[in-house]
Amino acid sequence: MPNIRLGVGLLAALAAGGAVALLCYCVYLDRRRHRDRAFRRRRRDQRRAEQPKAQARGRQSWDPAKKERLQEFFLQEVQMGKLCLARGERGMGVEHLTNALLVCGQPKELLTFFKQTLPPEVFQMLLYKIPLICQQLEADIHEQKSLKDDPD
Repeated sequence: MPNIRLGVGLLAALAAGGAVALLCYCVYLDRRRHRDRAFRRRRRDQRRAEQPKAQARGRQSWDPAKKERLQEFFLQEVQMGKLCLARGERGMGVEHLTNALLVCGQPKELLTFFKQTLPPEVFQMLLYKIPLICQQLEADIHEQKSLKDDPD
C-alpha cells in the first residue's frame, strides 16, 4: 500500500511540475512574441484597418427617429423654460433653457436669440450655468466610459 501512495504522490507531483513548466513556457513565448517587431507591426496594421470599419458602424447607428426625439426634447425644454420664467421660477427656467442649449444643433444662434429675448439677469444666469453643466456632462461621460471599460 505505501508503494501505491508513493506512486500516486509522485505522479501528482510530476503532473503539477509539468503544468507549471507548460505555463512558464507559454508565458515565455507570449513575451517573446510581443517583443517581436513584426508582430507589433501586424497588430498596428490590424488596428488601423479596423478603425474605419468601427467609424462606419458608428455612422450607421444614427437613425432619424433619434433625431426626431432630440428635436422634441429641444422644443419641450424651451417650452418648459419659458413656462418656468413666466411663473417667476428663474432657476428652473434657466435649467431647462440650458438643457435645450446643450442639445441644440446651432448653439451660437440660440444664444443670440436668448440674448435678445431674455431679461439681462436671466441671460447672465444662463451664461453662468453653461460651463457648470458642461463639466457635469463630461464627468458623466467619463464615468460611463469607465463603467463600460470595467468588466465587473
